[in-house]
Amino acid sequence: MSSSAIAPAEAKILMAYILEKHYQLPRSALLSRDDMQLHAEALAHWKDLETRRANGEPIAYLVGKRGFYNIELRVAPGVLIPRPETELLVEIGLQEIKCLGKPASILDLGTGSGAIALAIAHEASQSLFTATDQSIAALEIAKHNAQLLNVGARVIFLQGSWYQALEPHYFFDIILSNPPYIDSQDMHLSQGDLRFEPLSALTDHQHGLSCLETIISGAKPHLSPNGLIAVEHGFDQSEAVVNLMKQTGLHDIQTHLDLGGHYRVASGRK
Repeated sequence: MSSSAIAPAEAKILMAYILEKHYQLPRSALLSRDDMQLHAEALAHWKDLETRRANGEPIAYLVGKRGFYNIELRVAPGVLIPRPETELLVEIGLQEIKCLGKPASILDLGTGSGAIALAIAHEASQSLFTATDQSIAALEIAKHNAQLLNVGARVIFLQGSWYQALEPHYFFDIILSNPPYIDSQDMHLSQGDLRFEPLSALTDHQHGLSCLETIISGAKPHLSPNGLIAVEHGFDQSEAVVNLMKQTGLHDIQTHLDLGGHYRVASGRK
């Protein structure tokens, strides 16, 4: 590992995965067996992972999982890799449940791996969740994650584009979403890890605001009285998203900073 072509921290993650998969050893084994010789199959697997990572493939896809909030999620190339910034939506949802003082009904639009809904479900054991996604492959991964976390009985998964997945009479106390919001011309889409993630989960193939506009403009018919909607957006989209909320007639509009000091989430109420 000392002569690896990838960063030491990344090499440790991949080696821990190799030890777990081929030897059923915990991550701590890296400390006690740092001079361990890998057998041929494990060594070939290590070389494959090292090469793929050196070529830019995301570690989360290579090991098939990613930590998010207080849970671990299975991830695959069919879903967006959960980011720390999105944990802000989880915190907002949990705070709103606390303020309601009762079990809440929560909608996660474009659930992907299930990250937002399942992280909240893991913490709020009485609340009920509906999670939608247009991608059947993503929903299969999200369902698998719900089963692994033992929260599947409280989460309904529906296939469809945004609110089109819902029956008209579905109402929610909280609507949360991390939609595609990267401008289709953004050069970052062709760089680094983003090259390997599903394009439809990153960009709206337009200017970055069309999905946000659809979600915000369609929220009121599905919100309970005084219900909350919170959406993640790009670091430079806060003003535009706040204006969309104002145009829709939402009130108590607030902006929320991520750990990097960027306005990352906007929220409003029916």
